Amino acid sequence: MSTFGPRTSEAGGSAGDRFRRWVFARHAHPISAWSRWATTPLLVLPLWTRRWQHAAAVSAWMAVNPVVTPPVRSERSFATRAILGEEQWLADPAQDTRSSVLNVVGSAGLAVAAVGAWTKRPLPTTAGLAWSMTVTMLSWRRYAELHDAECHGRTVLPRT
Repeated sequence: MSTFGPRTSEAGGSAGDRFRRWVFARHAHPISAWSRWATTPLLVLPLWTRRWQHAAAVSAWMAVNPVVTPPVRSERSFATRAILGEEQWLADPAQDTRSSVLNVVGSAGLAVAAVGAWTKRPLPTTAGLAWSMTVTMLSWRRYAELHDAECHGRTVLPRT
């Protein structure tokens, strides 16, 4: 059973819920998901260069990226399942504390990268980015499991 169709075409819910569904239907496209992940290092560029133009460009990219692709037509892609699982988790973070822990751990890596970029130290910047991007992949795996569990009617997530 697919949960993608009802989630994105449902007319009910608040305007915020409908907007979230609209964004995630597009961000779940593999091109959007993978390109956003691959450009994670851009997040620290403005800190390294201290140029507001870089901050503006990176902010514009991060805002536009999730909505420039069309809605996905299939849930077979790992990236699609991960992003749809993330949407599901964001609606109720209490449903999976492991995803919450992964988010905190990944954010810590990004914080290390940000401090490294601000102090213009390549090693902590690179290590923090690698840490954050690796944990993002672990989060995606968890989100995909959450999505798959919902699709297959399971209430217990597989052990990871």
